[in-house]
Amino acid sequence: YALLPLTVILAVAAVTVNAVRSRGDVQARLALAEERGAAEEARASLLQERARIARELHDVVAHHMSVITVQADSAPYRVADVSPGAAEEFGAIAAEARRSLAEMRRLLHVLRNEESPDGENTPQPGPQDLPALVETTRRAGVDARLELAGQVEDLPAAVGLSAYRLVQEALSNVVRHAPGARADVRVRQAADALHVSVVNSPPAQPRRAVEPVEPRAGGHGLVGMRERVAMLDGEFTAEALAEGGFRVTAVLPLPPAPAPTPTPTPTPTTSGTP
Repeated sequence: YALLPLTVILAVAAVTVNAVRSRGDVQARLALAEERGAAEEARASLLQERARIARELHDVVAHHMSVITVQADSAPYRVADVSPGAAEEFGAIAAEARRSLAEMRRLLHVLRNEESPDGENTPQPGPQDLPALVETTRRAGVDARLELAGQVEDLPAAVGLSAYRLVQEALSNVVRHAPGARADVRVRQAADALHVSVVNSPPAQPRRAVEPVEPRAGGHGLVGMRERVAMLDGEFTAEALAEGGFRVTAVLPLPPAPAPTPTPTPTPTTSGTP
């Protein structure tokens, strides 16, 4: 009987140690599961953004390939004195363009948004749509201001679309993470590149859960923005400011302007008999 209390104490101690060890194992497994879940979510977000970029790239390329097809088909009728060999070459160009379009559409068909079957015919946004985006941001509580400089309405489709998406994503981040802040949006066309900048001040209100300024159709923050700029061989930076705000900048290269077509010199004519 003298050993009974000691036996009970040892048994309770063993059970306690086992329970503590089990709890530690459970917590470790939960932490590992959360880490894996976060990694999978980040990977899924990246893949979703890449798929959206692929769909938009399809829209841009499809437009230009369609133009090539029409021009090649109509060239023998628009250009005078086309030789049979040149007409055959134009026909081959048009046929190859049509085959390329069909192949691209087959490869990217799975990336189409099933909820928007008419998406292929929907015009893609560009810098000309930024005023409406900025106004929507103002209604969400951000003092957003826009400055456009240069012929931003005449940009290549891929560059204009990327500029719009970058501003859209940056403003959406301001709405979510810096409520009540001021956001200055600048889009400036230079000779060889389009410069995009979105700078916001520190939040004027406590951070709160809010909806994006508009449906983002798959945008996923800085990762997607960096991917989009890399697709165009551009430069992208995102950095926190010392005073508490945030700055996103991008430089999107522009193709060189086409050289002017020289005006043919008219051949002098002579009159009279030799």
